[in-house]
This record gives sequence, C-alpha cells and structure tokens, in this order.
Amino acid sequence: MASSCTQRPSSSSSSNFDSHSKWRYHVFLSFRGEDTRTNFTDHLYSALIRNNINTFRDDEELPKGGEIAPELLQAIEESRIAVIEFSKTYADSKWCLEELVKIMSCKEEREQKVIPIFYHVDLSKVQNQKGIYEEAFALHEENADAEKKRKIRRWKTAMREASNLAGYHVKDSLSKIIDDIIEEIHEIIPKVSDVNEKIVGMDSRLEKLISLLNIQFNDIFMIGVSGIGGIGKTTIITALYNKILNQF
Repeated sequence: MASSCTQRPSSSSSSNFDSHSKWRYHVFLSFRGEDTRTNFTDHLYSALIRNNINTFRDDEELPKGGEIAPELLQAIEESRIAVIEFSKTYADSKWCLEELVKIMSCKEEREQKVIPIFYHVDLSKVQNQKGIYEEAFALHEENADAEKKRKIRRWKTAMREASNLAGYHVKDSLSKIIDDIIEEIHEIIPKVSDVNEKIVGMDSRLEKLISLLNIQFNDIFMIGVSGIGGIGKTTIITALYNKILNQF
C-alpha cells in the first residue's frame, strides 16, 4: 500500500446537504497522510467538527499504481472550500498532485475558495519547486513519456498558482493557526446554529417549508410562522436555516 494524499472519506455535519445544492461539503482537506495525519490534520479536522463545518477527508490508502477515485474528484467539485496542506512529501504523491490540479480547476470553473497551508515547508521552495520539491518532481520525471511530461507540467502549474494565494505558515502555535483558519472559513460560509434536528416529525415539516420557499427561482420570498409560545417555531426555523444555508 502506498501512502495516500488523504484519508478514507469522513465528514462532519450538523445537517445533510440537499442533492440539488451546488455544494455538498463546506471544506475538502488535501494533505499528505504520512506528514500530517496524526498531528496537524487531526487537530484541524477536530476543530472543523466542533464548529459544525461539514468537512471531507479521505481515510483510504491508495494501492501503489492505483488511480485516484472518481468519488474523490467529485468530493472536490462539491466542496465550497479546499484546504491544501503543503508538507515535506506532498509533491512525492501523484495523487496529491492530481487533487491539486482538480482543486485549481474548480477554483476557476466553480469559484471554489482555496486556502493553502505551508506545514514546515518554505513558501519560496513550494512556489519555485526547489529543494525537496524539485527532488520530488525529478523522480516523477524519470523515464516519463510525453503524456506523463504533460501531466507533470500541469502539476507544477497548479502548485505555483496555489502557493501564490494567501495562506498560512505552520511552524509552531497550532492552536492559533487553526483558530485563524476557522475564522476565515466562517467568513465564507454561514455559521450553522445549534438545534436538535432529530425531533420526530421534523423532516416532513422541513420538506413542506422548503417546497413553499421555491428556492430554485431567483426571487425573494417571505414565510411567516405563527403560533403560541413553546410549540417549536424557533426550532424549526433554525433547522430550516441550517438545511438551506449552503445554497446561498
């Protein structure tokens, strides 16, 4: 088994996203497992869970020579934000590099927000593919045919573009960096409100409210909810907000 870029699919969410929504996940994590799985990535993922940020990470280790799964590429497409963790052996993995190309494509085509993180690596080395990154690409280029060389050029271009974006440099003080990342994500996506959505009968009532909203039409609608105190008006409206917030 070769060490994959990321880990088997897992996600955190206080509510499921509708299939017709543009975004299924708030965040997609792209990382080199052997570098960050048991430290920075775990801490970041736990913080995302605590903050009700629906996050995709892939827990599966890809077999040597295997291709990146279509489900993984789809998860990238369906994520509002991609967090890329550039680490010492990120460029060693062709799957990480394929994820990177897909992410930068989604940035252009789907207006996906990309947040690069430089984990114990020098920014200029990533931007210019020098040092350990130059060595990694040299290994990829060994005995490469014309098609592989074209692919490597796409990898390098995507890395250069991603590393030129504003991001975070991780050396020490993980908690402060993670807090800053969470704050930035909350500026991009609405903050989910706490509510118990497992109340009996909640789903059917939410479906009724959503049908009344006609969200698919580009117009302004208003719904009034009235009733005596204590019957759950605030609860169902909060659950409705959580259900549809990703569509705006």
